[in-house]
Amino acid sequence: MDIFKKCYDFTKADEAKKSGLYPYFTEIEKVEGNYVWVAGRKILMVGSNNYLGLFDDQIIKDSVKKAVDFYGSSTCGSRFLNGTYSLHVELENKLATYMDKEEALTFSTGFQTNLGVVAAIAGRDDIIIIDRMVHASVMDSVRLSYSRVVKYKHNDMDDLEAKLKILPEDKGKIIVVDGVFSMEGDLADVPGIVKLAKKYNVRVIVDDAHGVGVMGKNGRGTCEHFGLNDEVDLITATFSKSFASLGGFVAGDSKVIQYIKHHARSLIFSASITPAALGAADKALDIIQNEPHRRERLWAITKYMNTELNKMGYHTGNTETPIIPVFIRDVEKTFKLWYFLREFGIFTNPVIAPAVPPEDALIRTSFSSTHTDENLEFILKGFYEGGKAIGII
Repeated sequence: MDIFKKCYDFTKADEAKKSGLYPYFTEIEKVEGNYVWVAGRKILMVGSNNYLGLFDDQIIKDSVKKAVDFYGSSTCGSRFLNGTYSLHVELENKLATYMDKEEALTFSTGFQTNLGVVAAIAGRDDIIIIDRMVHASVMDSVRLSYSRVVKYKHNDMDDLEAKLKILPEDKGKIIVVDGVFSMEGDLADVPGIVKLAKKYNVRVIVDDAHGVGVMGKNGRGTCEHFGLNDEVDLITATFSKSFASLGGFVAGDSKVIQYIKHHARSLIFSASITPAALGAADKALDIIQNEPHRRERLWAITKYMNTELNKMGYHTGNTETPIIPVFIRDVEKTFKLWYFLREFGIFTNPVIAPAVPPEDALIRTSFSSTHTDENLEFILKGFYEGGKAIGII
C-alpha cells in the first residue's frame, strides 16, 4: 500500500472550503491594534492570545528593531554551540528573578519548552501523571520521554489520588498539568495537586502558557494566583501569549535547570530564539512588571463579557480567565455561528473534537486589555444577532 494513500483520500478540508465554512489557516493581511484585515476586510480580533495588547505596541516593535540592529536577524545555531547571545542570558536572569525561582532557561517555542523539559526529566523507568485535558505539547512530550503515562480525570483530585495510591514507591514520578486550560479557560486545581504531590512524594510541573503575565498579583501566573509559587517544582511558559513574541522558558531550581540545559533535545538540536523574539520578550517582561493597569483592565473586561454572554443565554462553562469559551455543543451550529461572526466583522475560533470532547463544540474567544468599550458592545451585538439567527439563544 502507498503510505501517501491517506493523504490523497483526505477530502474534508476541500469540502469545507467549497461550502464556505473552512475556518482554519486564515490569511491575515495586515494588523492594526485589535483589528486584522482578511480578504481586504477589517475585522475585530477576538481570537488571539494577545492578553496585554502588546503585539502591535510601538515600544515592543522598537525593542525588536534595536535587537535586530545589534545582533542580526538570526543566531544560525543552537544554544549548545554558537547560538547563546548575551541577550539570551540577560533575559533568563530577568525571568528567574521575576518568577522568583533560582534559574530560568529559554527555548525557541513554548511547544519545544515542554518537549525538552518533560523528556529530559522523565525517562523509561519513570512515571508521568497528567490531566486528561493537558495541551498537545505535554502529550507529545510524554511520548518522547518513553515514560509510563497515567492519566486522571480532568481536575478530579479524587481520581488523581486513586491513581497515585497504587503507583510504585521506587519509581520517579512527576505530575504535569496546565495552569490554565487553553480551550475552556478553567484553572488547574493547583492547591489539590500540590497537596497530593507532597503526600505521595511526587514532583510537579505546571505549564502556565496562558497564566504568566495574566494571573496573580504580579502576573507570575496560576501558581502565584494560588499562593503556591514556591511549592511547584518547575513552571514552563511561552512568549507567544502575553509576551507578544515567540519562544518559551522553564523556571526552577538551578540544579534542575542545569540538567535540562544539557539533556533537552529540543534545546540542543534546535536553533536558539532569534534576536527579534528576544527583544520583544525582554521589553514585554518590563511592561508586565511595571504596568499592572493592563491586567486590571483585562480582568474588568473578562468579568463584564463573561457576565453579559451568560445573561444573553450562552454558556461559558467554568472559565476563570480571559479565555471565554462559548459552548454551542453542536458542530454544525458552531461553524454557522463562526461564519456569521466573521461576516459581521468579528474574528473568533471554532473549536471541535479532538481539541475538545465531541459534545463540547465551542466558539473560543479571548480578550485583550486594549479592547475598548465600543469593541465589547460590538462583539456582544454580533453574538446576540448570530445566536438569534441560528436559533442558539
